[in-house]
Amino acid sequence: MLKHFQVLVIGGGTAGIMVSSMLKKKNKSLQIGIIEPADTHYYQPAWTLVGANTFDFDATARPMDSLIPKGVERIKEFADTFEPESNKVITKDGNEYTYDYLVVAPGIKIAPELVEGLQEAMDKGVVCSNYTDPKHTLETLKNFKGGTALFTQPATPIKCGGAPQKIMYLAEEFYKKSGVRNKTDIVFALPSGSIFGVKIIADTLMEVVDKKDINVRFFHKLVKVDAAKKIAWYEIVKDLTGGGCVTIADGDEASLDREIQYNYKDVKVTRDGDKYGIHFDMMHLAPPQSAPDFIRNSPLVSETGWIDVNSKTMQHVKYANIFGLGDASNLPTSKTGAAIRKQAPVVVENILKLAAFNKMSSKEYDGYTSCPLVTGYGKMVLAEFDYNQEFQPDPKLKQFPLMIGDSSKEHWRLWILKKYLLPYLYWNKMMKGIEV
Repeated sequence: MLKHFQVLVIGGGTAGIMVSSMLKKKNKSLQIGIIEPADTHYYQPAWTLVGANTFDFDATARPMDSLIPKGVERIKEFADTFEPESNKVITKDGNEYTYDYLVVAPGIKIAPELVEGLQEAMDKGVVCSNYTDPKHTLETLKNFKGGTALFTQPATPIKCGGAPQKIMYLAEEFYKKSGVRNKTDIVFALPSGSIFGVKIIADTLMEVVDKKDINVRFFHKLVKVDAAKKIAWYEIVKDLTGGGCVTIADGDEASLDREIQYNYKDVKVTRDGDKYGIHFDMMHLAPPQSAPDFIRNSPLVSETGWIDVNSKTMQHVKYANIFGLGDASNLPTSKTGAAIRKQAPVVVENILKLAAFNKMSSKEYDGYTSCPLVTGYGKMVLAEFDYNQEFQPDPKLKQFPLMIGDSSKEHWRLWILKKYLLPYLYWNKMMKGIEV
């Protein structure tokens, strides 16, 4: 089968639905097709709250067909091959679709195979992840009886970069309620040298870490998970050319490298050459992630394996009638729904302007993204920033009374935004093509 569309969209996630809806709103006559095999669309930002027993999992799901804009043709197939020179996409079923303009927004792939042993460990026993099964996270928290609670994130880019620590802050309070906090050491192991890339936000989060008595282990790259022995193996990725590093105390805490260890806890660690194995009684992790295989193997990607687009216009660097946005793109910003909220209008304006006048619009994307960092039940920090990693509150959000005050500090109003207002805006505005 061969069929032509004026605009063909790959992906029925946040980016694909939002772009399709906005295009249809602005030009009802456009022939738009959207390739998406999944039957269900999830509001994944709420999965952190599901894992902490404060949001209903079923409320995060909607039937995919209910979100496809009226007049947009849904193609329930897997996109497989791109032939950009002939403006063609071929699906796994062998059907061919041609286009005037292509929007590539397939989302991100969970890739546990990038860490040895993780595929076998994921979502079983005491190893859990809100990224894949938040209901199992909740069961893991409920079953935890104390010991070492390990929270970690990978060295790859991930969607919602703050999620690996949000659940940790909630879990700390969950443990208090369940009576096991006083016999629990909480460890957060991450590959970078800072808890967050924006300093004003990092400063706030380190105050939260102090208040909750959490051990942060910087420069820890997860390389292996031994589920049977309950050990997470790490390499230390700090530059050691200036001298040796000490990441376990061996009885002498004064010898610790303080750039690696913050608020040290003497949890059990096994050393094997240059690897350090942290023993855990429960572990929550963000698994490694990558662009989907059919994207990584396509002519659309840069050498890093992500869709190669202009950072301001989202236009492909080689193919002028192709645009990429969302988690699979190589845009140098955090992969969040908030980023897509700002990216989609730029893509839409550029496509409409190209179609009508054969030139790009003046609208540009400045890298805005936001990470709603839940720091406890009823508390949140809102990290909003741009390509320069500078704190940049969104004037549109500032219109809401809940946003009065400094959003770089913990506040209950921001929790209300996260739990109630953002899901409403998502389903009733963003998914319906209304710019917010």
